Amino acid sequence: MTSASPDASLSALPTTVRTTATATATGLLTPSTLPYGRAEDVLCWLHGDPAQGLLGWGEAARFEVSGPDRFARAAAWWDQTVARFEIDDQVQVAGSGPLLFGSFSFEDDDRSVLVMPRVVLGVSAGQAFVTTVDGADPSASTQPLRSPGPLTWSDGQVSDEAYKKLVAAAVTAIRSGDLNKVVTARDALARAKEPLDVRALLARLSARYPQCWTYAVDGLVGATPELLVRRQGDLIFSRVLAGTGWRGGAAGSGRENPDDAVTAFLTGSGKNAEEHRYAAVSAAEALGPYCAELDVPDQPSVLRLANVVHLSTDLTGRLARPVSVLELAGALHPTAAVCGTPTPVAAAYIRSAGGLDRDRYAGPTGWLDAAGNGEFGIALRCAQVSGGTARLYAGGGIVADSVPENELDETYAKLAALRDALENA
Repeated sequence: MTSASPDASLSALPTTVRTTATATATGLLTPSTLPYGRAEDVLCWLHGDPAQGLLGWGEAARFEVSGPDRFARAAAWWDQTVARFEIDDQVQVAGSGPLLFGSFSFEDDDRSVLVMPRVVLGVSAGQAFVTTVDGADPSASTQPLRSPGPLTWSDGQVSDEAYKKLVAAAVTAIRSGDLNKVVTARDALARAKEPLDVRALLARLSARYPQCWTYAVDGLVGATPELLVRRQGDLIFSRVLAGTGWRGGAAGSGRENPDDAVTAFLTGSGKNAEEHRYAAVSAAEALGPYCAELDVPDQPSVLRLANVVHLSTDLTGRLARPVSVLELAGALHPTAAVCGTPTPVAAAYIRSAGGLDRDRYAGPTGWLDAAGNGEFGIALRCAQVSGGTARLYAGGGIVADSVPENELDETYAKLAALRDALENA
């Protein structure tokens, strides 16, 4: 882990970055175009149908950092790194030129990882491009997608019963007046005899959840519906999700909700409305000081995904001064949507309550370019993949009216996206 000053080892970093246009954007970004390798080698950020975004491979530079100042130190390292480059960017869109993928830890003292790939294939604003570092060969040596064979499933650090106890304890703390909301989390383990092919996992997630942002950074793989922040020039966007109903059965729970009743349940639920209000307010309070204009809708909308339905609020704004997307991500994290309210009290409760080591689950994950533009989502609906093992994560916001068994069902619904992708990859 890098603990030295941001300018450490700059002499070993690459020096030239070249971006050129390619002819066709539609259908260009498919994870099967990535070279086969370890899960930790795959870099991905895709959204939409057909997908736009970024695929990266090879490692030109890496920075690992921890601590409460990890966002500022990462930004300083990237600024110093970019300043060394000879840049030939013939495209000039968000994501072209020097590019960094990043995945930050939920807690201050866990490891955050930033990787600059040697090759990036991208589509931004309808323009397809290829970026290479130090003359890297952009032609990937692809192989057919591989099946790892049958999976075996087991509890992770937090079993079903342990999770219900975590929820019950959180409800007691909330009712005692210590806090208004706290987010609990659990995990599950999948094991295969052969290494998992992350390309197949990403392809299935991207195809089934085009409304989400499908990502991979240093083995953390998922499809998040929640965009923490996007910055393009002086414009910013943030999507806040909190409050969940599950469509059909929560896979593995043995209980079902009729699909046609989910939206009515969600919009009429005081528990979910309260949970969402805390999350939207916390995001607006974090972004407000950076903005000359900030629009926050009075009421949430409903976001329907293949397996769940969420209450959603989209915030849009105009920056009052130039600010890197990394600084904005650091100011927002952790939001009430993934931590609780009041956030410092909820964060302290999560640390003291034990349970799951969250690592990079629910931390900011995404990309930034040399101009400070970028997108960071919250690492939800995800798994940490290494070899033939995947650790899946899920959680939920707990308020005074939360019911432990219902909250467990919600985690099953959220885990279903990765379970299905793994079992059918």
